[in-house]
Amino acid sequence: MQIRELTIPDAYEITPKQFGDDRGVFLEWYRFDRLEEKIGHRLNLAQANTSVSKRGSVRGIHFADVPPSQAKYVTAVSGAVLDYIIDIRVGSPTYGQWDSVLLDDTDRRAVYIAEGLGHCFVALTDNATVSYLVTSPFNPGREHGINPLDPEVGLVFPPEAGELLLSPKDADASGLAEAAASGLLPTWDAARAYYETLRAE
Repeated sequence: MQIRELTIPDAYEITPKQFGDDRGVFLEWYRFDRLEEKIGHRLNLAQANTSVSKRGSVRGIHFADVPPSQAKYVTAVSGAVLDYIIDIRVGSPTYGQWDSVLLDDTDRRAVYIAEGLGHCFVALTDNATVSYLVTSPFNPGREHGINPLDPEVGLVFPPEAGELLLSPKDADASGLAEAAASGLLPTWDAARAYYETLRAE
């Protein structure tokens, strides 16, 4: 597999090598050792999630308190989504910026999203099925959101997404500036310090 860092530090795109024959396709969509070489520590996986979304569904922007927050390894096992990684770490050199990766059942890419980063995706097909490996169990008291339509963030949704569908929770979430002013966002320094503790384990 090929692993490349995105324009957002501590986020990576993973492109697996696929082996196909007349029976179908085989691939390794997660290799802890290859990822560890890039990020400098092993993932301690704690939970696996799957979501199925109709075309136009937007999930996010979601993040969790640091520490421990929640690192994510995300892939689309069926259909297609455009996955967004948003740097919401106050003080980061790329604060407020984002990058995106197409996750689909053709190239079968995955993304790794470190603790403290914001995550969002929009479904480009009906029944888009996304699976996540995460490093911490869901904890509603530590989970937060930013409105994915916040013009300050400026996510660009492709026309093939069609009409956007948001949950009430995501639609009512605050914008980036409001979240920063309220002290809700993680900081660059806290996130980097936490990454160092993981490397020391």
